[in-house]
Amino acid sequence: MNRPRYPHTERDDRTEAAEAADETDAGDESDGSGTASVRIDKWLWAARFYKTRSLAGDAVQGGRVQLNEQRVKAAKGVRPGDRVDIAIGDVRRTVMVRALAVRRGSAELAATLYEETAESVDSRARAKASRPYSVSPQSDLKGRPTKRDRRDLDRFRGG
Repeated sequence: MNRPRYPHTERDDRTEAAEAADETDAGDESDGSGTASVRIDKWLWAARFYKTRSLAGDAVQGGRVQLNEQRVKAAKGVRPGDRVDIAIGDVRRTVMVRALAVRRGSAELAATLYEETAESVDSRARAKASRPYSVSPQSDLKGRPTKRDRRDLDRFRGG
Protein backbone atom coordinates (compact mmCIF):
# COMPACT_ATOMS: atom_id res chain seq x y z
CA MET A 1 0.00 0.00 0.00
CA ASN A 2 1.53 3.24 -1.15
CA ARG A 3 0.21 6.10 1.00
CA PRO A 4 1.36 9.66 0.53
CA ARG A 5 3.57 10.87 3.32
CA TYR A 6 1.58 14.10 3.79
CA PRO A 7 -2.04 13.35 2.88
CA HIS A 8 -3.27 16.89 3.54
CA THR A 9 -1.08 18.20 0.73
CA GLU A 10 -2.43 15.80 -1.88
CA ARG A 11 -5.11 17.13 -4.26
CA ASP A 12 -8.44 15.37 -4.04
CA ASP A 13 -9.88 14.33 -7.40
CA ARG A 14 -13.43 15.32 -6.49
CA THR A 15 -15.39 17.60 -8.75
CA GLU A 16 -16.17 21.19 -7.87
CA ALA A 17 -19.88 20.35 -7.77
CA ALA A 18 -19.31 17.73 -5.08
CA GLU A 19 -17.24 20.17 -3.05
CA ALA A 20 -19.91 22.87 -3.36
CA ALA A 21 -22.58 20.40 -2.25
CA ASP A 22 -20.50 19.49 0.80
CA GLU A 23 -20.09 23.16 1.72
CA THR A 24 -23.83 23.83 1.65
CA ASP A 25 -24.66 20.65 3.57
CA ALA A 26 -21.87 20.94 6.15
CA GLY A 27 -23.35 20.96 9.61
CA ASP A 28 -26.91 20.39 8.41
CA GLU A 29 -28.82 17.75 10.26
CA SER A 30 -31.76 15.83 8.99
CA ASP A 31 -34.47 14.11 10.97
CA GLY A 32 -35.25 11.68 8.19
CA SER A 33 -38.16 13.72 6.82
CA GLY A 34 -35.98 15.11 4.03
CA THR A 35 -35.95 18.62 5.53
CA ALA A 36 -32.53 19.94 6.47
CA SER A 37 -32.03 21.77 9.74
CA VAL A 38 -29.28 23.70 11.50
CA ARG A 39 -28.62 24.00 15.23
CA ILE A 40 -30.40 27.07 16.61
CA ASP A 41 -27.25 28.48 18.24
CA LYS A 42 -25.36 28.16 14.95
CA TRP A 43 -28.21 29.79 13.00
CA LEU A 44 -28.49 32.72 15.45
CA TRP A 45 -24.76 33.29 15.10
CA ALA A 46 -24.84 33.02 11.29
CA ALA A 47 -27.83 35.42 11.16
CA ARG A 48 -25.74 37.89 13.22
CA PHE A 49 -28.04 38.18 16.21
CA TYR A 50 -25.10 37.30 18.46
CA LYS A 51 -21.41 38.06 18.06
CA THR A 52 -20.20 34.60 19.05
CA ARG A 53 -21.71 31.18 18.93
CA SER A 54 -21.17 30.68 22.65
CA LEU A 55 -23.20 33.85 23.37
CA ALA A 56 -25.98 32.45 21.18
CA GLY A 57 -25.82 29.13 23.05
CA ASP A 58 -25.95 30.91 26.42
CA ALA A 59 -29.00 32.89 25.31
CA VAL A 60 -30.78 29.71 24.23
CA GLN A 61 -29.88 27.95 27.50
CA GLY A 62 -31.04 31.00 29.48
CA GLY A 63 -34.48 30.96 27.87
CA ARG A 64 -34.03 34.25 26.02
CA VAL A 65 -34.57 32.48 22.69
CA GLN A 66 -37.68 30.45 21.92
CA LEU A 67 -38.43 28.33 18.88
CA ASN A 68 -42.09 28.13 17.86
CA GLU A 69 -43.06 29.55 21.29
CA GLN A 70 -41.24 26.76 23.13
CA ARG A 71 -38.06 26.87 25.17
CA VAL A 72 -35.42 24.70 23.49
CA LYS A 73 -31.84 23.54 23.90
CA ALA A 74 -28.98 24.86 21.77
CA ALA A 75 -28.81 21.67 19.69
CA LYS A 76 -32.43 21.92 18.49
CA GLY A 77 -32.70 22.15 14.73
CA VAL A 78 -34.16 25.18 12.97
CA ARG A 79 -35.99 24.77 9.66
CA PRO A 80 -37.32 27.32 7.16
CA GLY A 81 -40.76 28.51 8.29
CA ASP A 82 -39.98 28.27 12.02
CA ARG A 83 -40.75 31.20 14.32
CA VAL A 84 -37.90 32.36 16.57
CA ASP A 85 -38.45 34.80 19.48
CA ILE A 86 -35.23 36.55 20.53
CA ALA A 87 -34.71 38.82 23.56
CA ILE A 88 -31.48 40.81 23.57
CA GLY A 89 -31.47 43.21 26.51
CA ASP A 90 -34.72 45.19 26.39
CA VAL A 91 -35.19 44.51 22.68
CA ARG A 92 -37.48 41.66 21.68
CA ARG A 93 -37.65 40.38 18.12
CA THR A 94 -39.86 37.81 16.47
CA VAL A 95 -38.51 36.48 13.19
CA MET A 96 -39.50 33.83 10.70
CA VAL A 97 -36.69 31.63 9.40
CA ARG A 98 -36.43 31.96 5.61
CA ALA A 99 -33.14 30.17 4.90
CA LEU A 100 -30.45 28.17 6.67
CA ALA A 101 -26.75 28.94 6.98
CA VAL A 102 -23.95 27.15 8.72
CA ARG A 103 -21.23 29.71 8.11
CA ARG A 104 -21.33 33.34 9.17
CA GLY A 105 -21.37 35.59 6.14
CA SER A 106 -21.84 39.25 5.39
CA ALA A 107 -24.61 41.34 6.92
CA GLU A 108 -26.41 41.39 3.56
CA LEU A 109 -26.39 37.59 3.47
CA ALA A 110 -27.49 37.38 7.11
CA ALA A 111 -30.48 39.63 6.39
CA THR A 112 -31.77 37.11 3.85
CA LEU A 113 -31.89 34.32 6.45
CA TYR A 114 -34.91 35.72 8.29
CA GLU A 115 -37.90 38.04 8.03
CA GLU A 116 -39.00 40.05 11.05
CA THR A 117 -42.74 40.05 11.72
CA ALA A 118 -44.72 43.30 11.41
CA GLU A 119 -45.75 43.16 15.10
CA SER A 120 -42.11 42.87 16.14
CA VAL A 121 -41.09 45.86 14.01
CA ASP A 122 -43.96 47.96 15.44
CA SER A 123 -43.17 47.07 19.05
CA ARG A 124 -39.47 47.90 18.57
CA ALA A 125 -40.41 51.24 16.98
CA ARG A 126 -42.72 52.09 19.92
CA ALA A 127 -40.01 51.14 22.43
CA LYS A 128 -37.45 53.27 20.59
CA ALA A 129 -39.83 56.25 20.50
CA SER A 130 -40.45 56.08 24.25
CA ARG A 131 -36.78 55.66 25.18
CA PRO A 132 -35.65 59.32 24.91
CA TYR A 133 -38.26 60.36 27.48
CA SER A 134 -37.08 57.99 30.17
CA VAL A 135 -34.46 59.31 32.56
CA SER A 136 -31.47 57.13 33.26
CA PRO A 137 -30.87 56.42 36.96
CA GLN A 138 -27.31 57.70 36.80
CA SER A 139 -28.10 61.01 35.10
CA ASP A 140 -27.84 62.99 38.35
CA LEU A 141 -24.62 61.29 39.51
CA LYS A 142 -21.51 63.24 38.63
CA GLY A 143 -18.41 61.51 39.88
CA ARG A 144 -17.38 61.14 43.48
CA PRO A 145 -19.86 62.25 46.17
CA THR A 146 -19.00 65.40 48.09
CA LYS A 147 -18.82 65.59 51.86
CA ARG A 148 -22.31 67.08 51.89
CA ASP A 149 -23.64 64.23 49.73
CA ARG A 150 -22.06 61.69 52.08
CA ARG A 151 -23.70 63.30 55.09
CA ASP A 152 -27.07 63.27 53.32
CA LEU A 153 -26.61 59.58 52.54
CA ASP A 154 -25.71 58.85 56.17
CA ARG A 155 -28.86 60.67 57.37
CA PHE A 156 -30.95 58.75 54.83
CA ARG A 157 -29.52 55.41 55.95
CA GLY A 158 -30.27 56.25 59.57
CA GLY A 159 -26.72 56.74 60.73
